[in-house]
Amino acid sequence: MTVPFDHQQSAHCETGVISNLMRFHGLRVSEPMAFGIGSGLFYSHMPFLKLNGIPVTTYRILPGHIFKRFSRNIGVEMKRMSFRDQDEAMRELDRVLDQGLPVGMLTSVFYLPYLPKAFRFHFNAHNIVVFGRKGDEYLVSDPVMDETTTIHRTALIRARFAKGTPDTKGRMYYPTVVPTGPDLKKAAAKGLRRVARDMATTPLPMFGAKGIPYLAGRLRKYETKLGNRRALLFLGNLIRMQEEIGTGGAGFRFMYAAFLQEAAALLEKPELREKAKEMTRIGDLWREFAFEAGRMVKGRAEAGSTFASMADKLDVIGKAEQMFFKDLMRISK
Repeated sequence: MTVPFDHQQSAHCETGVISNLMRFHGLRVSEPMAFGIGSGLFYSHMPFLKLNGIPVTTYRILPGHIFKRFSRNIGVEMKRMSFRDQDEAMRELDRVLDQGLPVGMLTSVFYLPYLPKAFRFHFNAHNIVVFGRKGDEYLVSDPVMDETTTIHRTALIRARFAKGTPDTKGRMYYPTVVPTGPDLKKAAAKGLRRVARDMATTPLPMFGAKGIPYLAGRLRKYETKLGNRRALLFLGNLIRMQEEIGTGGAGFRFMYAAFLQEAAALLEKPELREKAKEMTRIGDLWREFAFEAGRMVKGRAEAGSTFASMADKLDVIGKAEQMFFKDLMRISK
């Protein structure tokens, strides 16, 4: 069974899957618009939550929540399932495919054999779409790939049931109701207000825009507190979370800038075009931070690059984002 699925490469897996699945069901929504309606942008640095002994830093809301917020704001009804039994999970996948419906699912990047080895690491929140099968080979639309590909049943099971954080549990999902002619203007405005509020007013210091200078303060003490070797490990993991896992700090800012450009016309708020330019400049700052920090981790730092100078860069970004989202909250009212 093969579903006539229009695959388009995207910047991020979850927003790419949203855009591709919606297009199949007759609703054309760009990836940036899906990101904005789904209120995907966020920031947090959580020293109390560790992965491999290193604090977690995120540049977006939790995996799966962009789709949930998008669906709620647009009026899409989704069927979401998880499984304990692998055979049951594959039978249910086959059943839905036989109905002519593409299926989104959560997988581990590490166990997707069609990805180059250099791109595989233990990250259990990668979204793909399976849109058909030929015997034991399943047809895959992976948003990060320029073309569709295939995966063997055995490999797909392994990717769907990878152990770790989060536990994939064979999770799969597909739309059951997609409205015709939804109120995109209302949905975009709602998504815009949510991001502005969460980034500007979340009370705890490690969340929202003020979480960036919070991290800067901790980064400034890394070398003294942890020693050079472990401090570089922490910094390297920070960059990996920013630039490798998902779309990261700069990439999400560029995508949000694209959303603001679309929203300016949709909401008839021309001031959002200026905010889009401002967000692009902030994205450039994130990219410069990642580049210089990456050189430090690899032992190629330029003269003057220290943990203190990296913290200074984060302070600049943090102040820029705090001002940005306070103003965006004003505009979005």
